[in-house]
Amino acid sequence: MTNLRQLFREHVAQTSDSPLMLEISKAQGVFLFGPKGEKYFDLISGISVSNVGHGNPEVVSAVQGQAADYMHLMVYGEFVQKPQVELAAELVRLLPQQLYSVYFVNSGSEAVEGALKLAKRHTGRAEIIAYKNAYHGSTHGALSIMGFEEQKRNFRPLLPDISFLTFNNKDELDRITTKTACVVIEPIQGEAGIRIPDVEYIRALRDRCSETGALLIFDEIQTGMGRTGTLFAFEQFGIIPDILLLAKALGGGMPLGAFISSKAIMDSLTQNPILGHITTFGGHPVSCAAALASLKYLQSNNLVQTVNAKGKIFVDVLKNHPKVLEIRQAGLMIAVELGSYDRVKALIDFGLAHGFIVDWFLFCNTAVRIAPPLTITEEECRTAAGLILEGLNSIS
Repeated sequence: MTNLRQLFREHVAQTSDSPLMLEISKAQGVFLFGPKGEKYFDLISGISVSNVGHGNPEVVSAVQGQAADYMHLMVYGEFVQKPQVELAAELVRLLPQQLYSVYFVNSGSEAVEGALKLAKRHTGRAEIIAYKNAYHGSTHGALSIMGFEEQKRNFRPLLPDISFLTFNNKDELDRITTKTACVVIEPIQGEAGIRIPDVEYIRALRDRCSETGALLIFDEIQTGMGRTGTLFAFEQFGIIPDILLLAKALGGGMPLGAFISSKAIMDSLTQNPILGHITTFGGHPVSCAAALASLKYLQSNNLVQTVNAKGKIFVDVLKNHPKVLEIRQAGLMIAVELGSYDRVKALIDFGLAHGFIVDWFLFCNTAVRIAPPLTITEEECRTAAGLILEGLNSIS
């Protein structure tokens, strides 16, 4: 009889020639379980998605309850659907007053696409500025502002009128002009290997966008929902973006994204033409119910306040190992620089054989990604870090 792994190979489209082929039958808390009882520390959270842990009972209950009430009703934005409204209201309550209009979509890439359209429509300008080594998704618009040519070369032509700045280089900010519709930036570059900008740089960027009328878009798809030690990373810079992008952990494990702005900006999509941006499944009620439960769980359990201390445990255990060249860390968003892909691959393989899952970065294959669920305990952090230490000792 054909087994699941064979069917996976034959019928599920692959994104590389060598998928991990890791079969998971159950996930609970910070652990993944294989069909034969294998147990793994999940130290990547589906790439910063499972912030409140796998199988979170409050999220599961919300999903089950909403699915029993109703699922899809009508294209998003037409019917008043309680899960969407309550989630939008809770997000707005936690955000600065300038960010009070929420447009729900299905994913991070779609949040990017919607925000780019919104910026062009609101400003009447065409130029978009992004950053070298930035990752914003794989759809055509998102790919156009990806700052890594190797990943997009074979998909050209892409969107015109796009240029790229260098992270932390104030001298380039004068390239933002009155022709610029928007500047899109990750407050911490994720796939570049956890690159953290200077506070002064981000504030200078905010000032330049305000001077020129360009909209500042913060892509918090990976950094949002507590990952870096505050609910949103922009809080750490003392500025407010014009448009905020969320996804990944937003849905509590369900597919959901959002772009958030002021009503004055967002209303640009309501006329000339009407239905300037539409989505069938964006803001799906089951996803919104899961997201609301997840957001409330983060707050009621004070999870965000524990993130920095937990991240520091990994840093303290690993920082003095001779194979560790550098650790770049923002909360539980950690890059352990090993200096070579061979070492990274060896550590990933060791982890699969010894009960933990780590990963590399799309644009930085010399560093190991550590990004466990925020529900991980301090004791589990020490145990997981100890396993990684054993892995480092084992590789050449």
